[in-house]
Amino acid sequence: MIKRVEEQDIAGCVKVIKESFATVAKEFGFTVENAPRFTAFATTEDRLKYHLFEEHRPMYAFYVKEDIVGYYSLFVQDNNECELNNLSVIPAYRHQGIGEELLKHAFKIAEELNCNKINISIVEENNVLRKWYESFEFIHIGTQKFDFFPFTCGYMEKNLQY
Repeated sequence: MIKRVEEQDIAGCVKVIKESFATVAKEFGFTVENAPRFTAFATTEDRLKYHLFEEHRPMYAFYVKEDIVGYYSLFVQDNNECELNNLSVIPAYRHQGIGEELLKHAFKIAEELNCNKINISIVEENNVLRKWYESFEFIHIGTQKFDFFPFTCGYMEKNLQY
């Protein structure tokens, strides 16, 4: 079940994000030392509270009984576009359709917010993730290399209104 995140859910969401992104960090050799700003290491309760209360981001969690096992947030931009952030499912619950359910939920919420496009950034070298997003009609639009990351950021977008 997908529910809107409330303040009491923040700690559970941080746990999901860190645990989920840690598998990517391990696979690609990211560490606190070489990528301190990577999601697995940089996500905190204070940061998510800022997203919720200051930026008013729509934030959603996927629950199995009482446990949060998936998460995403949307950042609504001034140009009627939404940025999808931190879509994640903890490893024990992957390959069960939860990520797809969260992604389709994000499309629905973005459309309700009058967003005509949804943007994401990914680890460019993560070909499996890129192909997964492409299967939902995301188009790769470019890359950027930052000094503070040991990887290339890939950018993708999906038009929501046809």
